[in-house]
Amino acid sequence: MPNYGYHLARAKGRGVRALYSAFLRTLAPIEPPRTFPLAVFSYSGEAALPEQVASIRSFLRYVGRPARFTVVSDGTHSESSRRLLAGLDSCLSVAHAGDWLPKNLPDKLYPYLSGHPTGRQLALIMSLPVDAPVLYCDSDIRFFPGGNDLYSYLDRHDVPALYQADCRFSGDERLLRDNAETRDPVNTGFLLLFRKLDWSLSIERFLALPDAPNFFTNQTMTHLTMHANGAAAFDPQKYVLQLDDQFTYRDRYSVPRIALRHYVNPVRHKFWTSLSA
Repeated sequence: MPNYGYHLARAKGRGVRALYSAFLRTLAPIEPPRTFPLAVFSYSGEAALPEQVASIRSFLRYVGRPARFTVVSDGTHSESSRRLLAGLDSCLSVAHAGDWLPKNLPDKLYPYLSGHPTGRQLALIMSLPVDAPVLYCDSDIRFFPGGNDLYSYLDRHDVPALYQADCRFSGDERLLRDNAETRDPVNTGFLLLFRKLDWSLSIERFLALPDAPNFFTNQTMTHLTMHANGAAAFDPQKYVLQLDDQFTYRDRYSVPRIALRHYVNPVRHKFWTSLSA
């Protein structure tokens, strides 16, 4: 029997996204309720423009106006889209991924970091922070009224970074040496970086790869690096990444008390089904 709730949710998601896309350039500005003391970075491309706009607007509404918000483009954004993003708020700017290549790494890494879609995302993350703690967030993250919880993490001094916990290990298992390394899976979509991390373990594993990197190589390198450096996870009850409502109509987690939900690909349609503006 067809799962009508699932198909209806997907259809609603497509419809709301199409409508939102049609009115991207007429959305009313957001007046943030407070200032957020850190710089924020996001990596995206033209295909994710509606999600990126909605994500930024939800951050401004529920977290605040950051010191600066830089969208690092994969190079596919049109000039019109770059202007749209930069015009969302005075803190916004758009940079090119090519400007965020870490230096002094083995030559074998650079084709991946400069030419692969998720490799360019990894290059940005490896380059951060520059001179002060920063927040990194993917374009498919929506923030909620509980976003003020993020301020409670800003004064942590016991860890070098905080990461979003994944609901299961999704990675390039060629980089692992035993099954124990899949524990406490890290998702690259939302990271608070207090200081530069030591990436030497994941670089060593990358250099030993027998074949080309894949879509999840960047996430596995980040996973290994976070654990090697003693990073900690955000509260998964408030910083949500879940797939268990994928086949239901309702978005089970879009409630005011959460800080954010990361709408990864299997539940991407739910990014739109409960969107207010």
